[in-house]
Amino acid sequence: MEYSDEIFTESNQIELIASEADIGKRLDSFISENTELSRSAAVRLIEDSMVLVGDKSETKKYKVCAGDVICVCLPEPTPTEAEPENIPINIVYEDNDIIVVNKEQGMVVHPAPGNYSGTLVNALLYHCGDSLSGIGGVVRPGIVHRIDKDTGGLLVVAKNDAAHLFLSEQLKFHGVSRIYYAIVRGNFKEDSGTVNAPIGRHPTDRQKKAVIPLDSDKKSREAITHWSVVERFGRYTLVRCQLETGRTHQIRVHMSYIGHPLLGDETYGASNDKNNAIEKRCKKYLLGQCLFAAELELTHPSTGERMKFSAELPDNFKNILDILKEELL
Repeated sequence: MEYSDEIFTESNQIELIASEADIGKRLDSFISENTELSRSAAVRLIEDSMVLVGDKSETKKYKVCAGDVICVCLPEPTPTEAEPENIPINIVYEDNDIIVVNKEQGMVVHPAPGNYSGTLVNALLYHCGDSLSGIGGVVRPGIVHRIDKDTGGLLVVAKNDAAHLFLSEQLKFHGVSRIYYAIVRGNFKEDSGTVNAPIGRHPTDRQKKAVIPLDSDKKSREAITHWSVVERFGRYTLVRCQLETGRTHQIRVHMSYIGHPLLGDETYGASNDKNNAIEKRCKKYLLGQCLFAAELELTHPSTGERMKFSAELPDNFKNILDILKEELL
């Protein structure tokens, strides 16, 4: 991607603050881990002097220090159409109205600055051709809801505008059931519970979300997550989370808020224990936060039938659970 010489405004800047957990990370890796930019996109921005550490440019090999303020300048989104790409995708179900996909962890859902190719939308355009809803525009055709880049699992895509509108209404009025499995730090006192805490933009980090009271000066929206313990592993717990609302990063923010951040979540729950033997063993299987969208239930736009889809936990998730079980023996 080429960048122009335009002046970048605050609206297309990302400000990141490095923590103790980030010490020693390469600059390009740090940016990729804390944004939806690919590592190669981060490198291009660094080489084009669109990344500042403090008030000066650094190379991609710069080692991040705790407290570093890193400003990433993004080009304005290019209003061009997403292009079809022959990328394999795991299709769970498909008919003339909807397509349910089991998205791989690490795949971005739709094109955005730094990720104009290799996304789920690029793959869907190759698979479906013109058979996707146009309501999301040329960059997000068919996309009704999203899941994070580093979260894998099920999402439904609309293949026509009528289906898109129908599904959007279901989501708006809590008619779509979405269940996730997460591995979190800590052991719960109870077997189940509900987190009812509004979420808004983090007051100092534009890339993060946070629990913000509804009556505060900052904008926030109602967010409700129901959770239950599936299995306990001493200092870690496998939990089942059901979304009543669907805010950005909702489960990650809520679990961190109640003191149980997700294993592998560098944004909302980086471990301060550098000598944690269990997490060292898990590291090679950690591709991001341990969160997977395992179940999806919805009403079909044309038939009115209630449909339920499920996906098996991915291998890396299972490997981490095996390690946690071994540690208990």
